[in-house]
Amino acid sequence: MHKVRTGLILSMLTLALVVCAGLAQASDLGVFAGKSGKIDIAGGTAHIPVMKEAAKRIMQTSPAIRITVAGGGSGVGVQKVGEGLVDIGNTGRALSPAEIAKYGLKSFAFAIDGVAVVVHPKNSVANLTHAQVQDIFAGKITNWKAVGGHDAAIHLYTRDEASGTREVFWGIMLKKGKIAESANVVASNGAMKTALAGDADGIGYVSIGHIDATIKAPTLDGVVPDQDNAKSGKYPVTRKLYMNAKGEPKGLVADFIAYIQSPEGAQITSASGYIPTR
Repeated sequence: MHKVRTGLILSMLTLALVVCAGLAQASDLGVFAGKSGKIDIAGGTAHIPVMKEAAKRIMQTSPAIRITVAGGGSGVGVQKVGEGLVDIGNTGRALSPAEIAKYGLKSFAFAIDGVAVVVHPKNSVANLTHAQVQDIFAGKITNWKAVGGHDAAIHLYTRDEASGTREVFWGIMLKKGKIAESANVVASNGAMKTALAGDADGIGYVSIGHIDATIKAPTLDGVVPDQDNAKSGKYPVTRKLYMNAKGEPKGLVADFIAYIQSPEGAQITSASGYIPTR
């Protein structure tokens, strides 16, 4: 009888927790009930999976709200929100003091992310050192054979200077060293994945949250570039993802930012491959 009663109590507690979790999620979206309007978002491409999923859930429950999500890179996010062209400008880096002063922006961090070197899945190179990566991107190492791969020329891929992913990779991985002028420039994390999935001799870098079966991330000095190692600090090439608004956000914009930082927003962030900040 004692065992039965204990099991019943545990079952009731489990059910209560599930119900409470469901209510918490419902209340996260409930703030949008009965509201209408539009939110325009642009900037960092690492943010897009989180923004799109959040937008989909909000618009499904509140059809009178329209949310658009575009990329363009962190620099574009800063410019567009600063000039009032969008409501939220996403960046994969902290704002500079000059950007804050020029536009009066306010930042809201919601995720921790890493940036990893990636290659074609069939590339046999399984590990690279910091020094090797720096030499490859500087154009000092030009053949895969020099780092344990097959005898073939290395094809470099990078991002443009508006990219927050590039800034973090350049600042931390490359220690602000040279990137060879021969490098192919691509516009987003998604474009980088597409380029490397189609180039057996290519090398580039993406947000860890974008790594999937279409590309391969070699270990860096023996450390796997995943979010657990990024969170612990074992993997060093990390950054925060930010939403930025012009001044103190109000109305639907404030609601959207709060939703991304809510428990349900944190679940979306985790499911997209990132580590929620709260």
